[in-house]
Amino acid sequence: MAELINIKVNGKTHRVTADPEIPLLYLLRNNLQLNGPKYGCGIERCGSCMVLLNGKAQPSCVIPGSAAAVYEVTTLEGLSKNNVLDPIQEAFIEEQAAQCGYCMNGMIISAKALLAENKNPTDQEIRQALQRNLCRCGTHTRIISAVKKAAAKLNK
Repeated sequence: MAELINIKVNGKTHRVTADPEIPLLYLLRNNLQLNGPKYGCGIERCGSCMVLLNGKAQPSCVIPGSAAAVYEVTTLEGLSKNNVLDPIQEAFIEEQAAQCGYCMNGMIISAKALLAENKNPTDQEIRQALQRNLCRCGTHTRIISAVKKAAAKLNK
């Protein structure tokens, strides 16, 4: 049975009528037309659906939409401000860290959470923070370079 869900996404409060058990991923994509988070596996194993919940990277495929109402949700679309990309987004572009791009949502969201907590991570810390994100294209070295470049930009 559908109910009204109030949810704060990318700084705006939305009122959505949906089944309270619908995964947050579907609420974001289908109800709010936010397509940064992707469906990958549906069991929290690939990272394609990552969002920030109060600044922490979490998979949106397993969180009921109604449960997310207690969080501030940030999607990939919410990282840029006034049509200016976040330094992490810029660094991923500059380092050409994407090939197919399917994992990029999770990689960027996870990197954002990491850099909010650790301003100068080591390669090992970056690998650890991104381990929940699968990349089948093999751009891992460019992704690590992008995170390091973003850290340098943020530390200026």
